[in-house]
Amino acid sequence: QVHLVESGGGLVQAGGPLRLSCTASVRTFSGYAMGWFRQAPGKELEFVAAINDDNANYQDSVKGRFTISRDNAKNTVYLQMNSLKSKDTAVYYCAADPFLTPAQAMSAIPFNYWGQGTQVTVSS
Repeated sequence: QVHLVESGGGLVQAGGPLRLSCTASVRTFSGYAMGWFRQAPGKELEFVAAINDDNANYQDSVKGRFTISRDNAKNTVYLQMNSLKSKDTAVYYCAADPFLTPAQAMSAIPFNYWGQGTQVTVSS
């Protein structure tokens, strides 16, 4: 089965950078669409970024600040976060699913595999 493990979360001051990683235990990682979602207390799960084989999409509020990338040789997807703001504070989850279109990967609904999450706290 597919297992995802996030890492890299922690406490960072506003304006600083942080990089999250998600490693997947799957044989054919390159065939999976990968996404990053986040959830703040009392808020709904929110799309952050997703990447397919040749497409990357972002929530408008993080464009220009966050970059999603993947290293298929390492079965890992990354989320580089720059210019962090207090509103970015949340638990960040990575998700994986095969055969998703770029549009489908912008929603949490079609993703079947999820990591346990990593806390990102941005202090002022």
